[in-house]
Amino acid sequence: MVPDPTESRGGLAGFRVTPGDPASPVVLHLPHAARRIPAEVRSGLLLSDDALDAELDRVTDHGTDVVAGRAAGAAGIRPWTFSNLLSRLVVDPERFPDDREPMNAVGMGAVYTRTSLGAPLRTDDTAVRNQLLDRWFHPYAGAMADLVDARLAAVGRVTVIDVHSYPAGRLPYEIGGDRRPPVCLGTDPVHTPAWLLAAARQAFAGCGEVAENTPFAGCYVPLRHYGRDRSVTAIMIEMRRDAGPTGSAWTRLANALARLIDALDDVQRR
Repeated sequence: MVPDPTESRGGLAGFRVTPGDPASPVVLHLPHAARRIPAEVRSGLLLSDDALDAELDRVTDHGTDVVAGRAAGAAGIRPWTFSNLLSRLVVDPERFPDDREPMNAVGMGAVYTRTSLGAPLRTDDTAVRNQLLDRWFHPYAGAMADLVDARLAAVGRVTVIDVHSYPAGRLPYEIGGDRRPPVCLGTDPVHTPAWLLAAARQAFAGCGEVAENTPFAGCYVPLRHYGRDRSVTAIMIEMRRDAGPTGSAWTRLANALARLIDALDDVQRR
């Protein structure tokens, strides 16, 4: 993986907001679909270009941007979309940036120090970690929280749909996760009410087995709202990536996601 030599520290955006319908309460969140690594971050990674490409193949959520884009276009009311434009190897915006994060135990917290295979990725340096958090993590978290606040002000409630994909085989870094169903729904005890889980199960019923919190658990809620605002609901959709995004399985998943978006819009109008 060769970084873009034209990148500058102040000139590269870490995220993109794609506007949806002003009446939509739905935000699609795509945190792990990108592979891009800024030049100044690449210089601090310990992997060769070939090893880095292989790691990106393992940890990137392939196809989620395609599935989410198709679903957004097919939905009756277009949702808003918040996309990470950088690889999760820069920072992982879905992790807690502190000691609450369980993936710290395997070197894959908000700033990874280990690869998915357990090899060293970057030096475990507190100053570097804080620089990466300040440059990339906190602006991302703030922008996502601002989008949620704007949707709350506009329509009174928000549902964040966290869109991920995972390989058919378990990677060494995973805590648990031997079962690999076609679809996993990640939930939160505060922010995933029963009606939202039921709507997701119904929407994805035609996609094979739909499991809850296996192989991965939880869902993304901005830290500004996490555990505080029940008008912000959330669910994670994890899709097993058996085939590429042009395959029939991915078409079914995109259609299912569009059905879920439409169901949430129906809830908003009631």
